[in-house]
Amino acid sequence: MTRTAQRWTARWYVQATTVVAVLGSAWCVAYLTTGAGTEAFAYVFVPVGGALTAAAVHDVYRAALDPVARRFWRDVLLSVGVMTIGYAWLAVDMLTHAALARTRSMPIPAAALVAVGFLIAIRALARVPVAATDGVERWRALLDRTIAFLGCAALLWYLGLAPMLSAREPWSTQATLLVGLGFLVAAGAATKVSYVVGGPVDRLAMRLIAASGGVPAGAVAVLAVHFGYIATVPAQAIVMPLAPVLITLGVAAQGRADRGLLRNPARTGVLLPYLAMVAADVPLIAVAVGAPLRWPVRVALIATVAVTALVTLRQYIAHRENARLLRNTRAQEERLQYEVSHDGLTGLANRALLRDRLAAALAGPGPAAVLLVDLDDFKTVNDLLGHEVGDRLLVSVARLLHAEVGDGALPVRVGGDEFAVLLTAGPDPEELAERLLTALTHPISEHRLLVQASIGIAVAAPGATVDSVLLNADVAMYTAKQRGKAGFVRYADGMREPVLAHMQLGGELRRALENDEFRVVYQPLIGLDDNRLIGVEALVRWHHPTRGLVGPAEFIPAAERTGLIVPLGRFVLRETCRQAAAWLAEFGPDALQEAGLNVSARQLHDPDFVSDVTTALADSGLPCERLVLEVTESAVLRGQQVSRALYELDRMGIRLALDDFGTGESSLSLLRAFPAAIIKLDKSFVDGIEIDDGQPAAADARQAVARAVSQLAQALGLATVAEGVESAEQVAVLRELGYTVGQGFYLAEPMTPDGVSRLLACQRPVAPRSPRVVSRLS
Repeated sequence: MTRTAQRWTARWYVQATTVVAVLGSAWCVAYLTTGAGTEAFAYVFVPVGGALTAAAVHDVYRAALDPVARRFWRDVLLSVGVMTIGYAWLAVDMLTHAALARTRSMPIPAAALVAVGFLIAIRALARVPVAATDGVERWRALLDRTIAFLGCAALLWYLGLAPMLSAREPWSTQATLLVGLGFLVAAGAATKVSYVVGGPVDRLAMRLIAASGGVPAGAVAVLAVHFGYIATVPAQAIVMPLAPVLITLGVAAQGRADRGLLRNPARTGVLLPYLAMVAADVPLIAVAVGAPLRWPVRVALIATVAVTALVTLRQYIAHRENARLLRNTRAQEERLQYEVSHDGLTGLANRALLRDRLAAALAGPGPAAVLLVDLDDFKTVNDLLGHEVGDRLLVSVARLLHAEVGDGALPVRVGGDEFAVLLTAGPDPEELAERLLTALTHPISEHRLLVQASIGIAVAAPGATVDSVLLNADVAMYTAKQRGKAGFVRYADGMREPVLAHMQLGGELRRALENDEFRVVYQPLIGLDDNRLIGVEALVRWHHPTRGLVGPAEFIPAAERTGLIVPLGRFVLRETCRQAAAWLAEFGPDALQEAGLNVSARQLHDPDFVSDVTTALADSGLPCERLVLEVTESAVLRGQQVSRALYELDRMGIRLALDDFGTGESSLSLLRAFPAAIIKLDKSFVDGIEIDDGQPAAADARQAVARAVSQLAQALGLATVAEGVESAEQVAVLRELGYTVGQGFYLAEPMTPDGVSRLLACQRPVAPRSPRVVSRLS
């Protein structure tokens, strides 16, 4: 059945049951005024309306899709069907005994069927889900419903059922029982519907179904009390046919809700317990103004006392719950305040609390000093051992700070691997810094790690601000790092300018990248036997708009610190590949064997580095085997990400060179763990290699490392390059030691691409001239 057909069907049932009720009312008026017909005819209208109602409920039951809604309307259908059979039985009995209709009681089987119908309706309403609760809230909701039910029941008992029991012409037990069940449905439903939070069963539909039991029952009770047996005719012909009308209206309400036209907002009966308490006080007020204290009134008064006791218990529970909520709220506020002002990992105060306490100290008369503690090379711990080990190390440093600073000082985690101590009393700042550095000379954390720190000290001068003190401490700490780390520096006037200038270099580097201020120059790699150009190493230079040419020693550390080394290295990589491919295209495949460039550990940690290399090679067309990436020994030891990147590059066919070989602590072991193709002998082992002081033993000692590296490379099948060659004598010695390629100012200084092009043009082989053919005349 479509929704449109369902809507028209529901409307037809409402109209049909209304017509039955109107016909019953019209017949009743005619009977009471003119005596038309027999009194037994009054019992026909209820089963006729019930049959129509059963058909309407059957339609909405078939249309229901939700299991809860189908279960509810199935029970309602069963209830209406059973009661219709019971009232039909009553009608048949009355029609067959028309002469005794006024005094004849309802047959017990018919009354039993109607009673069962009421009980099924109660079950239908009871099985509708209410708001889910647990703990104290569940008990409070149960108390609320009990209070509401007892209050409504007490009022219905006092005003409806009790007067029926004490009427001049008492009704039969069957009729009284059914009226009582009608009141029970009304009271229970009023309580239940107020706590339904919405769902597949419409709240208005449930109210109308509940009213179908309560409204007729109340009206019948009033008629019975005031008019006696004569009220049977209007009760059966006018009042009770209203029940089918109300149920069909509930069916129509459910249909409108299913179409989304009517959906009551989910709300619980917050005021219902209080309204029920007021209702329960009605019998008490009646007794107070003079009503006789009979046994029905005593029952109502007992219910009133029970409601009052339950309300008192409910208020006590609410008071305890409110007290608990208040405690929880205060605890939550304290926790939030703590979380806002403290570091989540270490439990130390954070930067916000440091600024607040420092501001309070500067406003007071006492001294104030800040120690800024930055762990040296903490990133290496994260790279090699993982962030979990790094976090535990930070926690251990926090405990060490807390233990060393004592009372009168505030240890703080500023962020990352940076800590601070605010001193307003206690030890001298420099004495505390010495103590902290001494404590850090011992292994800490469960992993027994050694960590060093650079400490900057700033003592607040008169009129100092929070920002100025923290900036001075930062400058002092930065100066300590520049002086070799693992020490402390106390801020002094004039210290800020050069440090800030170095800090500002990062911002200028970003601008330089955007403005294309970097240039790539190339230092040739020269064959020591024939002085021919073998390859080039790319070097970057910064053409500053105001400072002129800036060397890499000045801006590369700043680029590493700020992370700009990644985009800068990407620029050098792409430019080197492009230029090398251009030289090969111009001078032939034998003109240039390799083009190399330095790669930092920060670049190798970038997850996009390998794809950057692939893209640069693809865009330029440079063969993979012509590209050499030079990596220092310290970079190789920077964790699994670096190792994975290097092995992936090696599998691509790119050659890797171990730069500055011999200067690290694990040079020999690296040759087994690192896929190197080239070893570059560090300049420190080339300096003085040519000196001849007449002492063969001393000369052998100066040449020992260079000789060992050459022999090791030959044994492993690796190529070698000697760096820092500065004289012809060094070239001669290196050749004797087995080196065939070198680079240095003596061989060739770094030059522009045009300079390299000229070298390549000079060593291009000259094509032999074609022999001239001479014809001899005979």
